[in-house]
Amino acid sequence: MEQGKSTPKPAEAPATAVDPSDEAIDADICVIGGDPGGLAVAIAAAAFGRKVVLIEQKQLGGEPLYYGSLAMRALAAAGNRAQNMRTATPLGVSAREPEIDLRAVNEHVRSAVSGLAPNFAPERFVGLGIRVLHGTGRFINKRTVIAGESRVRARRFVVATGGVPRTPAIKGLSSIPYLTVETVFSSTEKLHDLIVIGSGADAIELAQTFGRLGSRVMVLAEGKALDEQDPELTKFLIEQLGEEGIGVFENTVIDSVDGGLGRVRVNVTVGAEKHVVEGSHILVAAGFKPATTDLGLEAAGIRHDERGIKVNGGLKTTNRRVFAVGRVAAAPGAWAADYQSSVVIQRALLHIRVRINPHLIPRVVYTEPGLAWVGQSEAEAGDPAKKIDVLRWPFRENDRAVAEGAAVGHIKVITSKEGRILGAGIVGAGAGELIAMWALALSQGLNIKAMTQWVPAYPTVSQINKQVATSYYAGKAGNPTLRKVIDFLAKFG
Repeated sequence: MEQGKSTPKPAEAPATAVDPSDEAIDADICVIGGDPGGLAVAIAAAAFGRKVVLIEQKQLGGEPLYYGSLAMRALAAAGNRAQNMRTATPLGVSAREPEIDLRAVNEHVRSAVSGLAPNFAPERFVGLGIRVLHGTGRFINKRTVIAGESRVRARRFVVATGGVPRTPAIKGLSSIPYLTVETVFSSTEKLHDLIVIGSGADAIELAQTFGRLGSRVMVLAEGKALDEQDPELTKFLIEQLGEEGIGVFENTVIDSVDGGLGRVRVNVTVGAEKHVVEGSHILVAAGFKPATTDLGLEAAGIRHDERGIKVNGGLKTTNRRVFAVGRVAAAPGAWAADYQSSVVIQRALLHIRVRINPHLIPRVVYTEPGLAWVGQSEAEAGDPAKKIDVLRWPFRENDRAVAEGAAVGHIKVITSKEGRILGAGIVGAGAGELIAMWALALSQGLNIKAMTQWVPAYPTVSQINKQVATSYYAGKAGNPTLRKVIDFLAKFG
């Protein structure tokens, strides 16, 4: 940018006329949308004694509760139990093919979601001192939002409307029945030959789950599968899925689809070759797009595009009074809600200029084995100007993993030459749980030495975190200088 010139501001739409009979509400914080990040902001702000208004047109909790992370975990639990029955022979237990009642599985998912739903009930938020408005929140100017017959004027706004499933532009798709990440959880029929379209974590997780629930599954990924994850760990996971009979085909171009109920065809191009993939059902799990429709962002002077609302490192939009969190801001999903809400609260209420550090947010794929990463990737940390160490330790060297027949996978840690932890990844049992220790280490700027100075319970899989850290010093034993020091000290007895 040339000196003296500034970034052009987004064009503002003319203010919308309002009905003088609308109820006027003044607030300190107005949260638009019931996504987890927005709910966390509302709860925290109310706890500080602020006047908070929360606007949501559907159900509080949004996608993560009703057809996202929580529903997927409940469905996966059923698939994992079924797989345990198939693979029990090495432990001396007769394996058998489980009988799967998909209606009962569906009821389990519904029960799990409904069991958590009271935590997101409007009455709970009202009890916390939050004014809850049911409706669509829409900006009419930089400081005012209308919702139904209410007009809210606030010092600060937080947009947390989340995302909606993305439907790729595929010829013929709108003409045939297909499942999405919203509708698949209510399906009670067996998906005999399931074609999953997608390349992200949702696509891979659902592919394994339905494979374990008795479907034959094939994944068609437009680019690289799990392209936000470490390539080394991803390759290992894809191979493990292949051993379960789940084919993941990368870099496919879907030309068109056709067919009808129970028989569908997907015409694809891989490289220069044309193929036809046949199945009984199609599941579109192509990620999410930000829910920005009808928010009146132009009237508020908020810049946005197809990737979501533009925010800076402090999650503030081009309107200084408005923050955006979660999928609507092209930010990570529900797992970052608490982190993002803390940044907003510190900035909006305490005027502390904190910024989001994306390297502190773990990225997890909840398959078996699982895959998790936090911190810099090997490519980022291994910039030509930097020198790094890459540490690895296999699950087969962990006593608990061996005892439980789960000795598949490994941990990988990136450090500077001085031992500062830069990133860590795990592919193996419980990866999403084990990565927490490395997320803590990164948040505190710890050296790898700190990861050798705690005492794990024995036998636990978490010991692998200490085992890989200790390996950093394995090469130090042969250091000539260190050996001379030890020889010298030996003279004193």
